[in-house]
Amino acid sequence: MARPDVDLPAARGTGSPRFSKALMHSAARLYYLEDATQADIAKRLGTSRPTVSRLLSEARREGIVRIEVVAPVDHDLASIAREVEAAVGLSSVWLSELPTRGSTVGAALAPALADALRAVGLGRGDGLLVSSGRTIYEAAQAELPELHGVLVAPMIGGHDEPEPWYATNEIMRQIAQKVGGTPTFLYAPALPSPDLFETLSADPAALVVLERWRTARCAVMGVGAPPLTRTSLPRFMASDISVLRESVGDVCSRFYDAQGAPLPFPGSERLFATSFETLKAIPATIAVAAGERKVPGILAGARAGYFNQLVTDVPTAVALLTAAEDAAPPVI
Repeated sequence: MARPDVDLPAARGTGSPRFSKALMHSAARLYYLEDATQADIAKRLGTSRPTVSRLLSEARREGIVRIEVVAPVDHDLASIAREVEAAVGLSSVWLSELPTRGSTVGAALAPALADALRAVGLGRGDGLLVSSGRTIYEAAQAELPELHGVLVAPMIGGHDEPEPWYATNEIMRQIAQKVGGTPTFLYAPALPSPDLFETLSADPAALVVLERWRTARCAVMGVGAPPLTRTSLPRFMASDISVLRESVGDVCSRFYDAQGAPLPFPGSERLFATSFETLKAIPATIAVAAGERKVPGILAGARAGYFNQLVTDVPTAVALLTAAEDAAPPVI
């Protein structure tokens, strides 16, 4: 009995299919409509698994199988965003597409971040604060809106950090260049020694940054994943610090638990970074974060008021809705 996948097409002319259309249809129906595996199909058709793969590819080329990828409708995205705002307690949620192959999370979120920044309406002389973190670092490489004349400053020290996503001055400089703003540098480690902290607290250049924190109209920050799940931490943060086991996330290396309560660590009183109280006083605080690991930190940080806007992707937004159903409001 002849095998059905013999290499004899119905018509051998140029561009003719290698297999009969009936055979291609049978393989496609089993695979796409009956959820059969390629191994199952090979057994049922009396052929090999590689041949089934070729049958399915040929079926797509011949138009027997048509695959449609439908982008989310704008009003669906808007509906999801409004649901997250209500469930999590945010003033605005901005949704972005998933990263494409070879892209980064921060680059994928950058268009939504650009929309959020435009909506704030920053003008000349307005203060814009920028935190560190891998997602913010990646977003700084992408296109951002023109905000000519804004005064850009870092939210945390880090000039001694070896990894680029913790080098806040450089991240801030890149963003200032992209938006057409004026950078204000902070030449300080995130966690200075007691003597250096005292010196910095009176240093004129550092005092300019502290004033930027106090008068800023907008802050853009990452939300860290639970510390013990991360592949890297700022150099000042030892992974064996006990409070890290309780932390669901951080903003500017200020850690908090699932209820949003701050988690001080040894020396945190010297952390040269915007405080939670300062963040709550800034009119527009935009968190830029995505990923399943960050959902607890986003939820707790939003409900605690550490940021009032969120830039994320659809899967993270949907996961936030699920997490918000059972999570109790924070007690601060």
